[in-house]
Amino acid sequence: MDNSKIVHHISEKFNKELVDIHNNVLSMGGLVERQLELAIQSIVTWNMEIAERVIKRDYQIDALERSIDQECMTILALRQPRAFDLRFLIGVIKTIHELERIGNKAASIAELAIKLERLNNLRFHYELEHMAELVKGMLHDDLHGFARMTLDDVSTIAERDLLVDREYDSILRQLISRMMEDPRNITRSLEVLEIIRALERIGDHACYIAEHLVYMINGEDIRILKLEEKLQK
Repeated sequence: MDNSKIVHHISEKFNKELVDIHNNVLSMGGLVERQLELAIQSIVTWNMEIAERVIKRDYQIDALERSIDQECMTILALRQPRAFDLRFLIGVIKTIHELERIGNKAASIAELAIKLERLNNLRFHYELEHMAELVKGMLHDDLHGFARMTLDDVSTIAERDLLVDREYDSILRQLISRMMEDPRNITRSLEVLEIIRALERIGDHACYIAEHLVYMINGEDIRILKLEEKLQK
C-alpha cells in the first residue's frame, strides 16, 4: 500500500487519521469482495450454506460504512482539510457508499440462490459466470487502485463495463426466448433475471468507484466531463 500521497502533514496525528481511514476502506472493500465471491459461488455450486453465510454477514458491511463515514465527518469538521485531503475524504464517503451497495447486491444474489434452489436447481447460462468474473475483476482493480492511489488499475474499467452490459443483453434475450417457448419457465427465468440485473448494477457501482478515484487523485469530476461531451453532441 502506497501512503505517500496521504502522509504529508506536519501533524503525525492527522497523518494517522487519514491512513486509518485508508486502511479501513480497504478492509471494507476486502469484505465486500469476499461477499461477492461467495454469493457467486453459492449460485454456481448451489451451496445454500454459503448463501446463508453471505446474508448473515451483510450487516458487517453496513456497520463499516457508518463507522468510516463518521470518521470522515469528524475530520472534515475538526481539521477543515483542503486540496487532496478534502478530495480524499469526499471520495472515501462516496466510495464506501458504492461498496455498501455492492454488498447489498451480493446479499440479494445469495437470497436468489436460495429461491432458485427451491425451484429445483435451475441450470443456466455460461455467460452468467463470465459476467460474474468481469464484475469481480472490476471491483478487485478498483480496490487495488485505491490501495496504491493510482489510476493504472482502473483505466479499462469502463470498457469492461460495456462487456458486462453485452453479457446482460445476451442472457436477457435467452431468458425471454425460454419464457416464450414454455410459460413454465417464467418464474425461474425471472429469478435469473434478478441475478443478472444485480451483477449489471455491481458493474455500474465499480465504474462509479473508479470515477471517485479519478476525482481523489486528479481532482477531475469525469461525470461532469461525460455530461459536457453529451451536451456538445
